Amino acid sequence: MRWFDALAKKTRPSDDATVADRMAEAYEASSRGDYARALEIWGPLAHAGVPRAQNNVGACFTEGLGVTRDPKLALQWLSLAAAAGDAIGQRNYAALYFKGEGVEQDYARAMELYRAAAEQDDGAAQDMLSWMLLEGEVAAPDYAAARRFAELAAAHGIAASMTRLGMIFHNALGVERDPAQAVQWWRRGAERGDADGQAMLGAAFHLGSGVKRDPVEALVWLLRARASGSPLAGQFFQAVRAALSPAQIAEAERRASAPLPETLSGSWP
Repeated sequence: MRWFDALAKKTRPSDDATVADRMAEAYEASSRGDYARALEIWGPLAHAGVPRAQNNVGACFTEGLGVTRDPKLALQWLSLAAAAGDAIGQRNYAALYFKGEGVEQDYARAMELYRAAAEQDDGAAQDMLSWMLLEGEVAAPDYAAARRFAELAAAHGIAASMTRLGMIFHNALGVERDPAQAVQWWRRGAERGDADGQAMLGAAFHLGSGVKRDPVEALVWLLRARASGSPLAGQFFQAVRAALSPAQIAEAERRASAPLPETLSGSWP
């Protein structure tokens, strides 16, 4: 793209302080949805070899933010960021290989890149790597490593990994079965909005597994899970609801409509 390449001709950063200031300005622009302005800043920085700027330019081409979506150009920029050791660049580059966008699908290469980012303590990469190692669909299962990376991701506040840890303890995957520990992890994931965690917590209250049986509390979490689209909720929803009185159902619906605790989130690192 000529207009994008022309950005490289603009004044380039002369020191780290300038780079930090310019990156902060770009993040501020992106936070208000002005990706065109953000790219005006990231473009010269990316051409100058700043890895995080290269990642951000690649991410914009991946998602079509401020530019026309272009997986090939995304691949080019993310490959530079990943080669420079940028953890977010490695994770985003891995996603292209995992999905087969702009490049031939290659799960082994995706896992290699996710692992590189995970070892740099990137929470989202740790979460994805944990899933890949646990499910065994794209690589041989490794329950110990799956648990380790899930714990690291959970420490970053990633709810899906919290739910996954609950599954690990519930299904005794490389650990002794521990229903109470499973419930603790499901509750943490559920309270942070993970739909499957909400479904499993509801099921635990329904069955009295790892927690005292509470049909109303079960329906509260199953209602949340169903509203959030978890397919797991349907396995228990009708049985739980049928056992409750209209007053109990109304109470569960009232409680389920209350907001969850707010959690920190953000699109850009």
